[in-house]
Amino acid sequence: MRRASVTPPPTEPGLSRLPGPRSAAGRAAWVLGSCSAVLPALVAVRWAPLMAFDEAVARACHRWAVAEHGTTRVVRVLTDWVWDPLTMRLVCVAVALGLAARRSARWTAVWLTAACALALLLQHGLKAAVDRPRPVWPDRVDSARQAAFPSGHAMTATVVCGLLLWLLHRHGAGRALRSAALALAAVSVLGVGVTRVWLGVHWPSDVLGGWLLGGTVVAVAAAAHQRWSAPGRGPVRESWSPQAP
Repeated sequence: MRRASVTPPPTEPGLSRLPGPRSAAGRAAWVLGSCSAVLPALVAVRWAPLMAFDEAVARACHRWAVAEHGTTRVVRVLTDWVWDPLTMRLVCVAVALGLAARRSARWTAVWLTAACALALLLQHGLKAAVDRPRPVWPDRVDSARQAAFPSGHAMTATVVCGLLLWLLHRHGAGRALRSAALALAAVSVLGVGVTRVWLGVHWPSDVLGGWLLGGTVVAVAAAAHQRWSAPGRGPVRESWSPQAP
Protein backbone atom coordinates (compact mmCIF):
# COMPACT_ATOMS: atom_id res chain seq x y z
CA MET A 1 0.00 0.00 0.00
CA ARG A 2 1.46 3.31 -1.09
CA ARG A 3 1.73 5.93 1.64
CA ALA A 4 0.30 9.33 0.80
CA SER A 5 2.87 12.08 0.52
CA VAL A 6 2.50 15.06 2.80
CA THR A 7 3.28 18.52 1.46
CA PRO A 8 4.94 20.74 4.07
CA PRO A 9 3.10 23.97 4.85
CA PRO A 10 4.39 27.08 3.07
CA THR A 11 6.70 29.31 5.03
CA GLU A 12 6.40 33.04 5.42
CA PRO A 13 8.07 34.93 2.56
CA GLY A 14 11.56 36.04 3.51
CA LEU A 15 11.90 33.88 6.60
CA SER A 16 13.77 31.04 4.91
CA ARG A 17 16.62 33.44 4.14
CA LEU A 18 17.54 33.94 7.76
CA PRO A 19 20.38 31.68 8.97
CA GLY A 20 19.76 30.59 12.55
CA PRO A 21 17.97 33.74 13.76
CA ARG A 22 16.69 32.34 17.04
CA SER A 23 20.05 31.38 18.43
CA ALA A 24 21.57 34.65 17.18
CA ALA A 25 18.90 36.77 18.87
CA GLY A 26 19.15 34.73 22.05
CA ARG A 27 22.93 35.04 22.23
CA ALA A 28 22.75 38.77 21.57
CA ALA A 29 20.19 39.18 24.35
CA TRP A 30 22.45 37.37 26.85
CA VAL A 31 25.58 39.33 25.92
CA LEU A 32 23.92 42.73 25.82
CA GLY A 33 21.90 41.98 28.94
CA SER A 34 25.03 41.07 30.88
CA CYS A 35 26.77 44.28 29.84
CA SER A 36 23.63 46.25 30.64
CA ALA A 37 23.64 44.83 34.16
CA VAL A 38 27.32 45.58 34.82
CA LEU A 39 27.40 49.20 33.65
CA PRO A 40 24.64 50.54 35.96
CA ALA A 41 26.39 48.86 38.88
CA LEU A 42 29.67 50.60 38.02
CA VAL A 43 27.85 53.92 37.73
CA ALA A 44 26.00 53.40 41.01
CA VAL A 45 29.19 52.67 42.97
CA ARG A 46 30.99 55.50 41.14
CA TRP A 47 33.84 53.32 39.89
CA ALA A 48 36.81 55.69 39.75
CA PRO A 49 38.20 54.87 36.26
CA LEU A 50 34.75 55.25 34.72
CA MET A 51 34.08 58.52 36.56
CA ALA A 52 37.44 59.92 35.46
CA PHE A 53 36.78 58.98 31.84
CA ASP A 54 33.32 60.55 31.93
CA GLU A 55 34.66 63.76 33.45
CA ALA A 56 37.50 64.12 30.93
CA VAL A 57 35.35 63.52 27.85
CA ALA A 58 32.47 65.67 29.11
CA ARG A 59 34.76 68.62 29.86
CA ALA A 60 36.43 68.43 26.45
CA CYS A 61 33.09 68.29 24.64
CA HIS A 62 31.71 71.18 26.68
CA ARG A 63 34.68 73.37 25.79
CA TRP A 64 34.08 72.67 22.10
CA ALA A 65 30.34 73.32 22.46
CA VAL A 66 30.94 76.71 24.07
CA ALA A 67 33.53 77.69 21.46
CA GLU A 68 31.67 76.42 18.36
CA HIS A 69 28.37 78.32 18.49
CA GLY A 70 27.28 77.42 14.95
CA THR A 71 27.91 73.71 15.42
CA THR A 72 26.11 73.76 18.75
CA ARG A 73 23.01 75.32 17.17
CA VAL A 74 22.91 72.54 14.56
CA VAL A 75 23.43 69.91 17.26
CA ARG A 76 20.49 71.31 19.24
CA VAL A 77 18.20 71.07 16.22
CA LEU A 78 19.24 67.46 15.65
CA THR A 79 18.80 66.39 19.26
CA ASP A 80 15.58 68.36 19.91
CA TRP A 81 13.72 67.64 16.68
CA VAL A 82 15.29 65.03 14.41
CA TRP A 83 16.46 62.46 16.97
CA ASP A 84 14.20 63.46 19.85
CA PRO A 85 12.55 60.51 21.67
CA LEU A 86 9.12 61.88 20.76
CA THR A 87 10.06 61.88 17.07
CA MET A 88 11.33 58.32 17.33
CA ARG A 89 8.18 57.16 19.11
CA LEU A 90 5.99 58.82 16.49
CA VAL A 91 7.86 56.87 13.81
CA CYS A 92 7.18 53.70 15.79
CA VAL A 93 3.49 54.58 16.15
CA ALA A 94 3.19 55.27 12.41
CA VAL A 95 4.73 51.89 11.56
CA ALA A 96 2.54 50.11 14.12
CA LEU A 97 -0.60 51.72 12.68
CA GLY A 98 0.45 50.69 9.19
CA LEU A 99 0.91 47.12 10.37
CA ALA A 100 -2.39 47.14 12.27
CA ALA A 101 -4.20 48.14 9.08
CA ARG A 102 -3.19 44.76 7.61
CA ARG A 103 -5.02 41.93 9.30
CA SER A 104 -2.15 39.54 8.72
CA ALA A 105 0.34 41.86 10.49
CA ARG A 106 -1.62 42.88 13.58
CA TRP A 107 0.37 40.59 15.85
CA THR A 108 3.56 42.36 14.76
CA ALA A 109 1.93 45.75 15.41
CA VAL A 110 1.14 44.69 18.98
CA TRP A 111 4.65 43.28 19.40
CA LEU A 112 6.28 46.51 18.17
CA THR A 113 4.17 48.68 20.47
CA ALA A 114 4.80 46.44 23.48
CA ALA A 115 8.57 46.42 22.90
CA CYS A 116 8.72 50.22 22.77
CA ALA A 117 6.55 50.49 25.89
CA LEU A 118 8.81 48.03 27.72
CA ALA A 119 11.85 50.11 26.77
CA LEU A 120 10.21 53.26 28.14
CA LEU A 121 9.36 51.57 31.45
CA LEU A 122 12.87 50.16 31.77
CA GLN A 123 14.42 53.54 31.02
CA HIS A 124 12.40 55.40 33.66
CA GLY A 125 12.87 52.62 36.20
CA LEU A 126 16.65 52.73 35.85
CA LYS A 127 16.71 56.52 35.99
CA ALA A 128 14.88 56.37 39.30
CA ALA A 129 17.01 53.51 40.65
CA VAL A 130 20.44 54.90 39.72
CA ASP A 131 19.46 58.58 40.20
CA ARG A 132 22.67 59.89 38.67
CA PRO A 133 23.10 63.69 38.56
CA ARG A 134 23.61 65.29 35.18
CA PRO A 135 26.72 67.34 34.41
CA VAL A 136 26.58 70.89 35.76
CA TRP A 137 28.30 73.73 33.89
CA PRO A 138 28.50 77.45 34.76
CA ASP A 139 28.16 78.33 31.05
CA ARG A 140 25.78 75.59 29.92
CA VAL A 141 24.56 75.45 26.34
CA ASP A 142 21.51 73.25 27.00
CA SER A 143 19.54 71.81 29.89
CA ALA A 144 17.58 68.64 30.65
CA ARG A 145 15.44 67.27 33.44
CA GLN A 146 15.33 63.86 35.13
CA ALA A 147 18.29 61.73 36.14
CA ALA A 148 21.19 61.14 33.77
CA PHE A 149 21.52 57.36 33.47
CA PRO A 150 20.64 55.97 30.99
CA SER A 151 20.32 58.47 28.14
CA GLY A 152 16.71 58.38 27.00
CA HIS A 153 17.63 59.79 23.59
CA ALA A 154 20.24 57.09 22.97
CA MET A 155 18.07 54.26 24.26
CA THR A 156 14.95 55.29 22.34
CA ALA A 157 16.84 55.70 19.07
CA THR A 158 18.48 52.30 19.52
CA VAL A 159 15.19 50.56 20.26
CA VAL A 160 13.16 52.10 17.45
CA CYS A 161 15.89 51.84 14.80
CA GLY A 162 16.84 48.34 15.91
CA LEU A 163 13.29 47.00 15.84
CA LEU A 164 12.55 48.48 12.43
CA LEU A 165 15.80 47.14 10.99
CA TRP A 166 15.00 43.69 12.33
CA LEU A 167 11.53 43.79 10.77
CA LEU A 168 12.99 44.74 7.40
CA HIS A 169 15.46 41.86 7.61
CA ARG A 170 12.95 39.30 8.86
CA HIS A 171 10.46 40.01 6.14
CA GLY A 172 12.92 39.88 3.27
CA ALA A 173 13.33 43.54 2.28
CA GLY A 174 15.67 44.12 -0.64
CA ARG A 175 19.38 44.58 -0.08
CA ALA A 176 19.36 48.22 -1.24
CA LEU A 177 16.56 49.13 1.16
CA ARG A 178 18.19 47.30 4.07
CA SER A 179 21.56 48.94 3.39
CA ALA A 180 20.03 52.42 3.25
CA ALA A 181 18.03 51.78 6.42
CA LEU A 182 21.11 50.45 8.20
CA ALA A 183 23.13 53.54 7.27
CA LEU A 184 20.35 55.87 8.43
CA ALA A 185 19.93 53.95 11.68
CA ALA A 186 23.67 53.97 12.40
CA VAL A 187 23.90 57.73 11.85
CA SER A 188 20.86 58.31 14.05
CA VAL A 189 21.92 56.08 16.94
CA LEU A 190 25.55 57.20 17.01
CA GLY A 191 24.70 60.80 16.20
CA VAL A 192 22.17 61.28 18.96
CA GLY A 193 24.65 59.91 21.49
CA VAL A 194 27.28 62.43 20.39
CA THR A 195 24.79 65.31 20.60
CA ARG A 196 23.89 64.51 24.20
CA VAL A 197 27.52 64.61 25.35
CA TRP A 198 28.33 67.62 23.16
CA LEU A 199 25.50 69.63 24.74
CA GLY A 200 26.71 68.76 28.22
CA VAL A 201 23.52 67.08 29.39
CA HIS A 202 24.90 63.53 29.67
CA TRP A 203 28.04 61.72 30.66
CA PRO A 204 29.50 59.34 28.03
CA SER A 205 28.57 56.28 30.11
CA ASP A 206 24.93 57.46 30.13
CA VAL A 207 24.93 57.22 26.35
CA LEU A 208 26.70 53.86 26.39
CA GLY A 209 24.12 52.61 28.87
CA GLY A 210 21.31 53.76 26.57
CA TRP A 211 22.85 51.93 23.64
CA LEU A 212 23.38 48.71 25.60
CA LEU A 213 19.92 48.72 27.17
CA GLY A 214 18.29 49.56 23.86
CA GLY A 215 20.17 46.75 22.16
CA THR A 216 19.07 44.37 24.91
CA VAL A 217 15.41 45.29 24.39
CA VAL A 218 15.74 44.76 20.64
CA ALA A 219 17.41 41.36 21.06
CA VAL A 220 14.87 40.16 23.62
CA ALA A 221 11.96 41.40 21.50
CA ALA A 222 13.36 39.71 18.39
CA ALA A 223 13.82 36.41 20.22
CA ALA A 224 10.28 36.65 21.61
CA HIS A 225 8.77 37.37 18.20
CA GLN A 226 10.58 34.42 16.64
CA ARG A 227 9.53 32.09 19.43
CA TRP A 228 5.87 33.10 19.48
CA SER A 229 5.59 33.20 15.70
CA ALA A 230 6.90 29.64 15.29
CA PRO A 231 4.44 27.09 13.86
CA GLY A 232 2.22 25.69 16.58
CA ARG A 233 3.21 28.34 19.13
CA GLY A 234 1.19 31.43 19.82
CA PRO A 235 0.11 33.77 17.04
CA VAL A 236 -0.03 32.59 13.47
CA ARG A 237 2.97 33.52 11.37
CA GLU A 238 2.32 36.63 9.34
CA SER A 239 2.96 37.59 5.76
CA TRP A 240 3.55 41.03 4.32
CA SER A 241 3.13 39.89 0.73
CA PRO A 242 0.97 42.16 -1.46
CA GLN A 243 -1.75 39.50 -1.55
CA ALA A 244 -2.12 39.43 2.23
CA PRO A 245 -5.45 40.95 3.37
